[in-house]
Amino acid sequence: MSDIPSNKPYLIRALHQWCTDFGFTPFMAVFVDSSVEVPMEFVKNDEIVLNLSVEACHQLNLDNDWISFQARFGGVPRKIMVPVTHVLAIYARENGQGMSFPFDATKRPTGQTEKPKADRPSLTLVK
Repeated sequence: MSDIPSNKPYLIRALHQWCTDFGFTPFMAVFVDSSVEVPMEFVKNDEIVLNLSVEACHQLNLDNDWISFQARFGGVPRKIMVPVTHVLAIYARENGQGMSFPFDATKRPTGQTEKPKADRPSLTLVK
């Protein structure tokens, strides 16, 4: 039974949807190491808490292996990339309701060992 995929990404999506549906602000606590792409100046004790609300993040992608979006930190737009394995908790800021997850630093994202390619638009000069 070890080949059953983790239910963690599904629970994250469900709790994000619940927060959004009821007007709560979804916050996500993340363990930060070299596989996580976040503004390091906001990391404390190898953790960061991210606001996943519609107002705070753009192009949110809650994938089975990676969570990615763009957000502003101190007015500067930044690309955020978090392996689902590194999510410690997702909860509503207003009441703290949500779920925490055990963290195993030895586990890598199941489908990929590298960050997915950024799907940034590119411009080509045509003469």
